Amino acid sequence: MTIKPLTILGIETSCDETAASVVRGVTPGPGEILSNIVFSQTEAHAPYGGVVPEIASRAHLEILDGIIERALSDAKISLAELDGIAATAGPGLIGGVMVGLTTAKALALASGKVLVAVNHLMGHALTARLTHGVEFPFLLLLVSGGHCQLVGVGGVDDFRLYGSTIDDAVGEAFDKTAKILGLPYPGGPAVEAAAENGNPRAYDLPRPLLGKRGSGRAGADFSFSGLKTALRQLAETGISAEDASASFQAAVIDILRDRTRIAMQMFRRDFSEGSGPDSNKLVVAGGVAANQAIGAGMNRLCAEERFTALIPPPRLCTDNAAMIAWAGVERLSAGAKGDALSASPRARWPLATGPT
Repeated sequence: MTIKPLTILGIETSCDETAASVVRGVTPGPGEILSNIVFSQTEAHAPYGGVVPEIASRAHLEILDGIIERALSDAKISLAELDGIAATAGPGLIGGVMVGLTTAKALALASGKVLVAVNHLMGHALTARLTHGVEFPFLLLLVSGGHCQLVGVGGVDDFRLYGSTIDDAVGEAFDKTAKILGLPYPGGPAVEAAAENGNPRAYDLPRPLLGKRGSGRAGADFSFSGLKTALRQLAETGISAEDASASFQAAVIDILRDRTRIAMQMFRRDFSEGSGPDSNKLVVAGGVAANQAIGAGMNRLCAEERFTALIPPPRLCTDNAAMIAWAGVERLSAGAKGDALSASPRARWPLATGPT
């Protein structure tokens, strides 16, 4: 593995954030974020109550060049001084992924720099190494609008799936709850804000799969569809949005804690033989990790289970290009030679797979 600090331009366009960043560092980190520009399309999608793929990809196309120029300018660096260019190649909205990856290919070809096609989920997974320099292995709880997974991370190429959602992702459940309750878009922050003024015990909502462990390696699966349906049925009777938000959020926290506790047992089995109990680490990543109540709940769980909780700052939990640039640092430092200019964008790209 190389010990030379690498300077990477990262590009992220998988959903409704257009982002570019320049990061420099050596694994395991922490790294140095020289610039991190994120343009959110929230206003463009708010009238529709969710992300419209065509609008998102068009916006990426219109503004990405300017975002990249600003990232390089803020970092006071030129393309010639980079060691490589990393871009999200999936998973995500395929139109947006194509814009970012094609732009990265053009820049790599023009500058003679190596291209790194990054799995967006790997970017989230490795953010705690960028921010905290956390060593492998660690347990990852990845919670976002499109993903909900528990993964044992043993290295850049070692991801072991312990559980994933069998229906809705947790961020999607937050967004749908906001719609049901008439709260504004984006739904996650709106539900969290409303919950601060509500009673978390006002409504008895279900906790699907609580206490149940599935067979095989992926035994800590999630389910949020039943919780969402119960809330919709309750809302038809007339309820307080604040109390409903607080009750929903409390149910989500109970589910996340329960599923993560099971994954902690699986992680110990796979990675912690012969190591001290205090060496176990839980990384919480993805946009939903910015939820302060969820973070507090996971911190309590870690205290109970003798894990150390690591949660990146909110600006690096939501989609950003610094995490993509850092994933480029990780892959090149581990000996990867980069990707061919024929690398294809992917709408789906699992980070880890379950038992075969």
